[in-house]
Amino acid sequence: MSSKQRVVVGLSGGVDSAVSAWLLKQQGHEVIGIFMKNWEDDDDSEFCSSRQDFLDAASVADVIGIEIEHVNFAADYKDRVFAEFLREYQAGRTPNPDVLCNAEIKFKAFLDHAMRLGAEKIATGHYARVREVAGQFQLLKGLDPLKDQSYFLHRLNQAQLSKTMFPVGELPKTEVRRIAAEINLPNAKKKDSTGICFIGERPFREFLNRYLANEPGPIKDDRGRKLGEHVGLSFYTLGQRKGIGIGGVKEKGAPRGGGEHEPWFVARKDMATNTLYVVQGHDHPWLLQHTLVAEDLSWVAGTGPAEGSEGVGAKTRYRQADAPCAVTASSPEQISLHFPQAQWAVTPGQSAVLYQGDVCLGGGVINSAA
Repeated sequence: MSSKQRVVVGLSGGVDSAVSAWLLKQQGHEVIGIFMKNWEDDDDSEFCSSRQDFLDAASVADVIGIEIEHVNFAADYKDRVFAEFLREYQAGRTPNPDVLCNAEIKFKAFLDHAMRLGAEKIATGHYARVREVAGQFQLLKGLDPLKDQSYFLHRLNQAQLSKTMFPVGELPKTEVRRIAAEINLPNAKKKDSTGICFIGERPFREFLNRYLANEPGPIKDDRGRKLGEHVGLSFYTLGQRKGIGIGGVKEKGAPRGGGEHEPWFVARKDMATNTLYVVQGHDHPWLLQHTLVAEDLSWVAGTGPAEGSEGVGAKTRYRQADAPCAVTASSPEQISLHFPQAQWAVTPGQSAVLYQGDVCLGGGVINSAA
């Protein structure tokens, strides 16, 4: 394979993808930038920054000296990511739209588009790495442990990884910022984006309210006593502490178990009775789980780890260390993970992602925990 290739880079307007494009150009590749527009419903609102992001991406392309194309994937996004996001919330689960967006848009719709442009590879600004071993492609964690994004990429398959480059995956974020400043990129000091364009920084409850019909119901404690009313189960996630709306419940007969001033946490959602259960104290037994079941599995190598595999760990949410676990495959579509050390607030709808050291094996969607 010739070392110089035509590479299409997803330019988001952020610093990571900008430095990725510059690094590829420095390596002598023919680089084309693509800006993906994924959301249209209220694009003019203060919360969705896609117009500014495109201007930033275009000025980056100008400085680096590459072409940029604006591609609209909003219809794909609505069908493949947003519809699923709403379905999950309606079912009382808490989905991860970034995982879905990578699997369905960035490494499917965008990859297909890039191939139509004659690209040999695509590149993004994700902090992750790809390694080829004996014809198999492995997904590895990014070298900066604070920025590693392999969790969000765990649904990528061999065909996708074989065509993907992550130029900043080898670098710490501080070095990426330093390069951006040194080459005078206009967005060198731009803040990292948080959240997803369709929500942005807006109040989440207000956003969901537009799309989901919600039914208020009782908030109860672990002894079944009613403490208040919730505004709809979709608006709460397990482990949530703020915004439950019961504040300092101190009326007569208020539960004492966790200490009078201990904070309240969302612990369970009973869809059948439309009841939200809360408990006091971070380490309440209802918040600690040793076992989870995951479905809708996706394995980077095509198959999951063998039962009894050594050194397997899992993340049940993005910002946590890998927790050692034993894997049991109950069927090709379902696995159980058993953790010697209880995991906190394991949340249906989120992803359980498996690792062996730096290698991301893949994972699935958490269905239940005990």
